[in-house]
Amino acid sequence: MAEICKDLNKLCVYNYSQSVPGLISLIDVQRNLKSFSFSSHIKKGITCEELSTALTRKGRTINNLFLHGSIGVISHSFLTSLINLKDLTIYHDCESYKGIKEFQKYLANSEFPDLNSLGIYDDFLCFKEMAMLIEKTKGNISYFSVYTSNKSAEGTGMLINAISNFCPKIEYLTTYLGPKDLIYVKALLMNCKNLLSLHLNSLNETSDIGDELLDNLTKFSPKSLTYVTISGYWKYSIDAFKKFFESYRERKLLCFNIDNYIGEHFTTEHIDVVKKYFNEEIIVNSNLLF
Repeated sequence: MAEICKDLNKLCVYNYSQSVPGLISLIDVQRNLKSFSFSSHIKKGITCEELSTALTRKGRTINNLFLHGSIGVISHSFLTSLINLKDLTIYHDCESYKGIKEFQKYLANSEFPDLNSLGIYDDFLCFKEMAMLIEKTKGNISYFSVYTSNKSAEGTGMLINAISNFCPKIEYLTTYLGPKDLIYVKALLMNCKNLLSLHLNSLNETSDIGDELLDNLTKFSPKSLTYVTISGYWKYSIDAFKKFFESYRERKLLCFNIDNYIGEHFTTEHIDVVKKYFNEEIIVNSNLLF
């Protein structure tokens, strides 16, 4: 294949193992490799350093990168070479502490000035590193999404602040909001005028920030924001619910969802309010209707 296929724009490697012959040669002969996807099921403790080195040699051409299960398998030093990267998606479920620290190090040290899309879905902590990465972009990020099941994550406010200051063109945002992060929400809504979809999760903390969050959304949301998902671990009063929906009376709230809503927080009265605005065609869809 390396002798014949020299002009691949996209290369996808799934279920990678060290037994795949010729892969490094195949990567090396590519003249304009734009997109690289990698998925690994290698046993823990086995590393593939040659793959990282080969990707480093293609650092100037690759602008789309998808990684799944790469932590603890390959070195992520090649990330710092991807100076023209536009789209980065990383999925991990990693038990290797050493591999996590290595990944965080290279993520923080990388610079992707033309980054347009960033999605990181993992079970470890890299909010600080993502914030540092965003601060080195040229402001072209339109899509950002992060997911973690690690309840001890820190730096959520730092990340929101970075998005607020360095992502004026963002349209789709999924991130986490801690109880001390509300100070960043107003600036986020006022600076990011192109927001279409906003999804704010909590790290499973029950708190009383719901009304203040809805108040910020009511007063400062850009006109473009018509898809809203907020956490069910926060408490919301009926009055705050009504004020928020009233702010959409001159436009439609295309989708309003509550993630992980808890019975004690969401009563039949909350649902009745949603149904009222649904019947008035202000809310088009909501998971509370079902």
